[in-house]
Order: sequence, then structure tokens, then C-alpha cells
Amino acid sequence: MKQGFVKVAAVTPEMKVADVAYNADMIMKAMDEAEERKVKLVVFPELCITGATCQDLFFQSVLLDSAKEQLERIIKHSESMDALFFIGLPLEWNQKLYNVAAAIRAGKLLCFIPKQKLTDTRYFAPGMKKNVMVDWNGQQVPFGPNILLKSESVHNLVIACEIGEDLWASDTPSTAHAMAGATVIVNPSAISAGVGASEYCKDLVRMTGARLLCAYILAGAGVGESTQDMVFSGQSLISENGSILSESELFSTQMIRSDIDVERLSMERKKNPMFQTETSGAYTVISFSQSMEETVLERRFEANPFVPADTGLRNKRCEEVLLMQAHGLKKRLRHIGCQSVVLGISGGLDSTLALLVTVKAFDMLNIAREKITAVTMPCFGTTDRTYQNACKMVKTLGADLLEIDIKRSVLLHFEDIGHDVNKHDVTYENSQARERTQILMDIANEKNGIVIGTGDMSELALGWATYNGDHMSMYGVNAGVPKTLVRHLVQFCADTCQDDALSNILRDVLDTPVSPELLPPEDGKISQKTEDIVGPYELHDFFLYYMVRMGFKPDKVYRIACLTFDGIYEKEVIAKWLKTFYRRFFISQFKRSCLPDGPKVGSVALSPRGDLRMASDSCGDLWYVF
Repeated sequence: MKQGFVKVAAVTPEMKVADVAYNADMIMKAMDEAEERKVKLVVFPELCITGATCQDLFFQSVLLDSAKEQLERIIKHSESMDALFFIGLPLEWNQKLYNVAAAIRAGKLLCFIPKQKLTDTRYFAPGMKKNVMVDWNGQQVPFGPNILLKSESVHNLVIACEIGEDLWASDTPSTAHAMAGATVIVNPSAISAGVGASEYCKDLVRMTGARLLCAYILAGAGVGESTQDMVFSGQSLISENGSILSESELFSTQMIRSDIDVERLSMERKKNPMFQTETSGAYTVISFSQSMEETVLERRFEANPFVPADTGLRNKRCEEVLLMQAHGLKKRLRHIGCQSVVLGISGGLDSTLALLVTVKAFDMLNIAREKITAVTMPCFGTTDRTYQNACKMVKTLGADLLEIDIKRSVLLHFEDIGHDVNKHDVTYENSQARERTQILMDIANEKNGIVIGTGDMSELALGWATYNGDHMSMYGVNAGVPKTLVRHLVQFCADTCQDDALSNILRDVLDTPVSPELLPPEDGKISQKTEDIVGPYELHDFFLYYMVRMGFKPDKVYRIACLTFDGIYEKEVIAKWLKTFYRRFFISQFKRSCLPDGPKVGSVALSPRGDLRMASDSCGDLWYVF
């Protein structure tokens, strides 16, 4: 339960209609399993003690009394348990019958919560509007729809309940619950199966979680229910903020588990101005406490959070991102009445993507590709491989290729400032980058055009750009694209361009090590590999996503990184590059503070005019914890 993680479960137990003792046995068996697995919140189906298909047997006192007896037995069984359980049963009160969920923990009945939205009122009355107190074996227990169960152990773990078709209503109870502070909604459910019903239910759960910025746990009634006129699939789902973390196999009896992150949910709500809270005295808040222990995480985190793992979804994402980049540039060119652009082309991934996007924008505007001036500027570190790829790519795409060897200019500059050409320090490297930018800017003036920036978001996060060198442009088409996604965008273009010559060039670019090529090559090969210096981009993009997008603390980022990259990187290696990431991120904000315009394409962006508003001299000591 540390760092906001809470292990939860949804259970579809074996059951028999109206055999309450058997059903209670199966419920307690599942409770034991949940306790063994350190689950802290367990949801059982609607009316699971009796079965949801008892029909007119619900009017029989023997069934109702037996259900109460078995609930008391279940409560006593929970005495030594730490989890909070939600269990469905029929409950008679004030000469009416209600479909309720009982919340129990550690041998105590905490409350009853009634179903509010009924499709059939033959058996049950809709839940009352206001909470009342009912007697349970001499104990006064809250009974009503407006109840929140608040953890004293985990900050912002606040649980509310709706039942079954409550989720289908136009005014779902969960909306009010979330506005009142609930971060987790549980739903003991008994919805019959039908063609398309499971996908519809999944969509509802997913979208409810996304809309309310909450976790949602649905436990469905299963195959033990009567099949007289319908069947029940036992569909159970655990979701968080619109993402399905775990789902059951249909028509099975099983327990599904996952680890929800209430710390993340709280952060999402704080960042989202559209989420409104409403404090109301109508809610009864019941506090409960659980033992604090480190959850053994069963959920998994995407190693590449910016890149969908599914091939179809990834291709769709790539197509969409390329369109956003191209439309951003198209709008800028049309607005300023510009029909000419200049960009540096190195034969590396970033400049390749920038050129592909620029070509796409020019095609949209019906401007001849010859108006794109792609400049290759070889110098001390340029290898023949990247040089040849750059030249062939520009010619294949039909842009105008201009070659300017900058060695002489840089050497003259070294002479002017008294720098030893054999001293391969930051001055040696940055002088080349700034010379290239000066050339691009001046050519743009000559051609009445603008300079297209090629740097990506990962480089901006790490400050891996020469200030007033490759850091500067008139429009940065890659500014919102992380390095791990850049690679897939170029791969997508190689796969879909329908030009064998271009495809072969792009694939060779993809196989080339990432490098600024500012130091002399060794035996004709790249000697300066970026990831050897700053660390693997797949790690840095992972760190970037979970720090900026999720707001996770360093120890939490480290924990999930170790879990995600287990067997790929040693923990000491992850710690080393995480230190590097935080240090470079904080000291490089001044570069991002004067970032050129560029399109945001995903959920993370570093523009000071949008997503990341951060003082350039912010102290990072709180993040330097390793």
C-alpha cells in the first residue's frame, strides 16, 4: 500500500441459486485466497449470497433470514482479515426489500449501500435518497446511497459503491460519488450476457473511469446463476483512469487482481481543471484503517509509454502524429505567407523525421518540394554512412539539396577565439552546432523562408541541444515527439511510403546509432554515441512520462522502472541514469524556457507556454534522492 498502490480484486465465486450456505462457503473461500495474496479491497457480485436469479423466492422470509445469517457468518470469518469486502445480498427494511452491498472488514459490518437505478421493481425498491441508520444485531449501521469509506492508511483512498445497472444510468451515482471525493468506485453487478454486452460494459467501465478520473472495479455474477431465460458471463473488470488493468475470462468463476494507484488518480484530478469537487453534508464518511505494507505489484507498466504495444494501434498513432506535425507546419506557413523552408539534414533520425513531415506539409499546401532546402553540413565527425543517407534521402524526396562543408569556417572560428583544434571539449562540439544554425538562418533569409527545427522532446528534457545551436529554429516540428516515438514514426514511413528506394534509406537510418557526430570518427565509424553519454532513451522516456505526466516521486519511478526493465537493466544501472535524468532535467530548463514554437502531439509536452511552466532556476534537490 506504499506509494499509493492498493491491491484490489473482483471475484466471481461458484454459487447455487438460493443455496445461501453453499454460497457463503464459496465467498469465504475466496476471502481466504484474497487474504493470502495481500489484497486490500475485494468486490463480490450483486446478490451473491442468495444468487441474483431467485425471482419470487426473494419474497420468502426463509431466504431473507438465511441471507442475514450467512452474512453474519461471513462477517465473523473476516475478523482476522485486513481487506475491505463488498458483498451483495437482499435486505428487508421498513417493509421494503432492497438490493444492497454490505461493506465489511475485520469482523465488523461498516454499512449497507442500496442499488438506486432499477430496471425491474417487482422485487426491490430503489435506494432511498438520504442515509438512515438500521439495526444489525443491536448495532446501528449506516444504510444509504451516499456513503464514502475513507482509508486512514492510504492518502486519498476513498471508496464508494454503485450496483449493477447504476452504471448504465444517465445520472450515474458514481458521478456524485466522485465529486464528493471517491477515488475508487466498486460495482457488485449481475448483468445478463448478450451479444455485444461484454464490450459495451467494458466501454462503460473504461469511460466512467476516464471521465471521473477514478478506479472502477466491477464484479459480475457468473455461470452459477439460473439459465432459465438468460445467462450470466461473470464479466469482471478492474480499470484505472480509463485503462483496463485486468479482466476476467467470460463464463468462468475466478478472481482477478491488480494494483490501482490512488496517488496517480489524485494527481490527475489536481491537474485537470475540468474535474470539479463538491463537498456535501449529504455523505456519511466511514473511516477504516489497514496495515501498511509494500504491495507486491502484479500490474505491469509499458516500457515504452509513448508507443502503443499493439501493432495496429501503433500504426494508427504514427499516422495521427505525422498528420498533427504536418498540419502544425502547414498552418504556420500559410499564416505567414511562406513558401520556402530550410532545414539541416544529417542522416540521423530526427532530421529525417523533420524532412518527412515537411514534405507532407508542402504536399498539403500544393507547394513544390523544390522549395524545401535541405542542407547537409559535414564537419569533423561526419561519417560517410550518414552523409550518403542524407544526400540520397533528399534527392529521393525531391527536395533541394545543398551541401556546405563547415570545416574551414569552424577552424577559422577556433583561430578567432584561440581554441586548440585538438582539444575536443564542449567548445569544439558546440562551435559546429552553432555554425550550422547560423548557416541555416542566413540561407532562410536569402530564400525568404523559415528554419525548421529537428530536435525532439527527449533531447529537450535532457538539455541535449546546443543553446542557440540546434536548440533554435523558427518552428520545431519534433518538439512534442519523444525519441522512442521518433523511431517508430520513421519506421512507419519506411513501411508505408511505397517507394523501395526511400524505404531502404529510412531503414538504414533506423539502423544507425544515435549521434550528434561532433567528434572525429574512428575507422570511419561513429565514435560519439549519444546513449553511451546520457543513457538509453527508452529509460529516459520512461522517466519523463512518469515524472511529468504522472507526477510520480523519484522512488516510485525507480520502483516501477526496476519492475518494468527487470532482466534488461540492472537496478544500479537504472539508478545511475535516473540520477542523470533528474539532474539534466532541472539544469536544462533555461533551454526550454525559450523554446521555439512546435506542435504538442501527445499527453506530455515541455513547452513553457503550455504543459510545463517551470522556473529556470528551480532547485532539484528534492528529486536527487539516489
